[in-house]
Amino acid sequence: METVPCNLCGSREYTKVYEMPDRRFFRDEFFAVVECSRCGLGFLNPRPSIAEIQKYYPTEYYQGPPTSSHDRYLTRRYTRQANYLAGVQNASARKKLLDVGCANGDFPRFMAARGWEVEGVEISESTEKIKDFPIYTQELQHIPVNEPTYDAVTAWAVFEHVHDPMGCFQKASRIVKPAGLFVFLVPNFGSIASRHLFCEDIPRHLYFFTRETVNQYLNKTGFSLEKEDNGRSVYKMAPYNWLAFMIRTRILGKGYKFRDVPLTSKEFRRIRNLRPGLVTALKYAVYSPASVIDRMLWPAIETGQILRKTYGVSTYVARKL
Repeated sequence: METVPCNLCGSREYTKVYEMPDRRFFRDEFFAVVECSRCGLGFLNPRPSIAEIQKYYPTEYYQGPPTSSHDRYLTRRYTRQANYLAGVQNASARKKLLDVGCANGDFPRFMAARGWEVEGVEISESTEKIKDFPIYTQELQHIPVNEPTYDAVTAWAVFEHVHDPMGCFQKASRIVKPAGLFVFLVPNFGSIASRHLFCEDIPRHLYFFTRETVNQYLNKTGFSLEKEDNGRSVYKMAPYNWLAFMIRTRILGKGYKFRDVPLTSKEFRRIRNLRPGLVTALKYAVYSPASVIDRMLWPAIETGQILRKTYGVSTYVARKL
């Protein structure tokens, strides 16, 4: 574990926001999320070092359900991601894309099928080996490209995972062509889901961004923000346990810590060795009726958050100056 200064402004002054464990793989390991007192950037501190972090990315982290419905979902998602690149200004040549954190390479392949020349960055040792397009296995800031090369660089839910976001923004600035696009999706640290409901994927998420801190990164690295899309069109961060949080904080006047978070239905079944089904669902409803009502209210809650730009995820489209 290592203790670090703020990646955005260099300050070592910060306040603790909350503590929570690795809910997916190592539930006995707790981590602290802090907020920089100077610029407002959120980050894990202390955090796993680069040498330690692979432990938290086992092979099953990258395995999705191989179903036809999942394939249809990915096609819809990749289409939405591609729409963010519509503003690329290159009418005379084949457009070139670098997808950072490309995992198994599916989005670059989607774009290659639409006429783009594609490359990827993926450092994980647990993903499938990519042989059909160029792939860099270093972190973005260390890839052997240092000239304006790409019409667009994309990073979908990546910068919350990296150890040096500023290095990534600086590298993107060097390798994106003038007037090219830099498109990235990150969690919204200004949302109730990220800041209060323990919905972040700790400790794989190391940094937590607001639109203000994103603007600071872009301004420092030669980009102009063109669009922020706060919503669930690409990835979701549903406000799990919003109702329990509101009851405890607004009605009972108490704090809300991780120990107050009810088990998810999946956790409930696993701990009690129960099979999915009506009887189990009824038992879960008795255990946490607020969770059941909370889930029913999600569509209205999420819609309200998107309208107020307080949803848990934001996609940013920036243009190189």
